[in-house]
Amino acid sequence: MTSPPPCPSLWPLDAPSGLLLRAPTLASMKRVGRQPRQSRLELRFSLYAILLLAISSVLGNEAPTLRRSKVVGAAALRLRGASSGVAGETPTSDAIHVADDEDEPVEDYDLVVIGGGSGGLACAQEAARLGKKVAVCDFVRPSPAGSSWGLGGTCVNVGCIPKKLMHQAALLGAAVRDARAYGWETTAEDSPLDHSWPALVQGVQMHIKSQNFGYRSALMTADVEYINSFATLQEGGKEVLCRDGDGEVRRLRARAVVVATGGRPRYLDKIPGGRDLVISSDDLFSLPKAPGKTLCIGGGYIALECAGLLHGLGMDAHVMVRSRPLREFDCHMGDLVAERMASLGVKFLHKAVPVAIERAPGDGGRLRVTWKDMSQGPSGEHHTDEYDTVLVAVGRRAETKGMGLEDVGVELHPASGKIVTGEDEATSVPGVYAIGDVAHGRPELTPAAIQAGKLLARRLFGDSNEVMDYTNVPTTVFTPLEYACVGLSEDQANQQLGEDAVEVYHTYFRPLEWALPHGPENACYAKVICDRTRDMKVVGLHILGPGAGEMMQGFAVAVKLGVTKTDIDATVGIHPTNAENVMDMTVTKRSGVDPRKQGC
Repeated sequence: MTSPPPCPSLWPLDAPSGLLLRAPTLASMKRVGRQPRQSRLELRFSLYAILLLAISSVLGNEAPTLRRSKVVGAAALRLRGASSGVAGETPTSDAIHVADDEDEPVEDYDLVVIGGGSGGLACAQEAARLGKKVAVCDFVRPSPAGSSWGLGGTCVNVGCIPKKLMHQAALLGAAVRDARAYGWETTAEDSPLDHSWPALVQGVQMHIKSQNFGYRSALMTADVEYINSFATLQEGGKEVLCRDGDGEVRRLRARAVVVATGGRPRYLDKIPGGRDLVISSDDLFSLPKAPGKTLCIGGGYIALECAGLLHGLGMDAHVMVRSRPLREFDCHMGDLVAERMASLGVKFLHKAVPVAIERAPGDGGRLRVTWKDMSQGPSGEHHTDEYDTVLVAVGRRAETKGMGLEDVGVELHPASGKIVTGEDEATSVPGVYAIGDVAHGRPELTPAAIQAGKLLARRLFGDSNEVMDYTNVPTTVFTPLEYACVGLSEDQANQQLGEDAVEVYHTYFRPLEWALPHGPENACYAKVICDRTRDMKVVGLHILGPGAGEMMQGFAVAVKLGVTKTDIDATVGIHPTNAENVMDMTVTKRSGVDPRKQGC
C-alpha cells in the first residue's frame, strides 16, 4: 500500500514501529505562535493518515512513522501493530512526575470530563451538542501484566465488547457440534473442533481499534477536545491539572467537572504471587497465545463469564469460589448458572481460598496454586494444582488514586472507596460531579453510565431537571447459558416486602432448538416475582436460557412501566419461542407444585 499523499505537515520517517502523532505542548505552541486548540481541519488530516496506516497494518504492510510536526499535531495518537489502540498513547504511571507548572496559563472550559469511558464520553458529547466548550481527559494506567488500551473505557477495550465477541465464538463452537443433529456434515462426532486463539484475538482487537478510532472521530465531530493526560483536581475542584507522559502540563478551569474514571480489577496483594503472576480481565482478551488450563479466582460474573467462554473455546477452565456463585444476584439463579456450567465441564472449587501462587518447577511456565478448603472451617486442608494461567476476578476498585479528590474535599465512601454522590450525581464539592462505576451505589453497567452522563449534561447546560432513575435497570450475565434479570431478586423482595407479600411464579423449560441434539430437559428456568399487596405488580423477573439478554430488554420496558402478572397473562405469547414461557406461568413456589414442563 502506498504512503499517504505528500503533505507539508506529515512525512514518513525511517522508524518502523508504527504511527505516532502527538499533540504539541503549550510551550511548543508558544514558540510557533499557535493557540492551544487545534483546528478541526488539521485533526481531519491526522485522522485520515491514521486510517490509511491502520488499513496498511491490516493488510500486512509496514506502516511508516509520523513524528511531531510544528504545523499539525493531532492529540497523542499511536498505532503499533495489532496490540495497541489508535485512541492514544498510554503513558505509564512511572512517567508521571512533578513539573514546574506555576507559569502555565489557565484555559477556560464550560465542562471538563475526567475519564474517557462510555459515561464520560456521553456526557461530554451531550454538553458539546448544547453548545458548550468541553474537554475530555483520559489516562490509562497499564495493568500489572502490562496491558493498556485506547479511548473508550473498560467496556469497549477490556469489558463488554471483547467479552461478548468471545462468548459468541464459544457459542458458535457449540452450534457447529449441534449442527450434526440437523443434517450438517461437519467433523466426526468424537473429534474436537480446531480453534485458533490468535485469529480470534486479532479479530477482536481490530474491532476494538475501529471503536477507538470511532470515538476519536466522534469527539472531533462534536468539537470536544481530547487530552491524553492524567488529571488532578486543584483549587477546590475548580481547576484541573493535566500532565502527560512527558511531564508536559496544562491547567484547565471549568464551570463543572465530571469524574467518570470507572474502576479497575482488584488483585490478591495479600498472598505471594497474587499480583505479579496473575492476569485479570484487563489482559485476557489481548493474550497473544491461548491461556490453556486456566484457574479463574472469584465467584462473580466476570469470573464465570471468563471461565465459560474459555471452556467453550476448548480450554480446561476451573473456577475457585469462596462463598457462592453470583452472590450479588438472585441466590437461586446463581446456583442454576453454576450447575449448568459444571454439567458442561467447567470445574468448580467451592469454599476455597487461595493461599499462594508460585512458578511450578521446570521450564514449562506453569503456575502452582495452593488453596485452603474452607468447607470444614478455617483450619481446612491445603490443596495444590498447576495451571497455565491464573485469572483474578475478585472484584473491582474505584479508579481515584492520585487525583486529588480528598485534597479538594470530595467525599469518598469509607468501605467502597468510591465517590459519594446525591441523586443529581453531585459530590460534596460544588461544581464537581461523578457518574458511572466510580460513584458509590451506582450499578456498574455501561448503559446506566451513558444515560446518567447525558442527563447530567442536560441539567447542567440545558433546561432539564430530569435525574437518572436507577431502579429496574436490566442486566445480563453472558455465561454459556445466559442469565438476565431486572428488578428485585427473590431475597431482596422478601426482605423489602415481607415473605407474605411476595408471590413467585416459576417454570423450567427446554428450548425447541435443543430437541434434535438431545439437549437436557428443563435446564432453562424463568421466574416472575410479584407483590401481592399491589395487584400482583411485577417487582422482579429472571430468565436463564439462550438469548436471555435479548428477551430481557423487552420485558424490562414492561417492568419499568409497572406491568402486573395479570397484564402478562393477558398477553399472547409467540410460539415456539423461549420468551413465551414467561407468558404462561401458572405454578407458584408457594404451591409446592413441580414447575417442570412436559411437551411444547
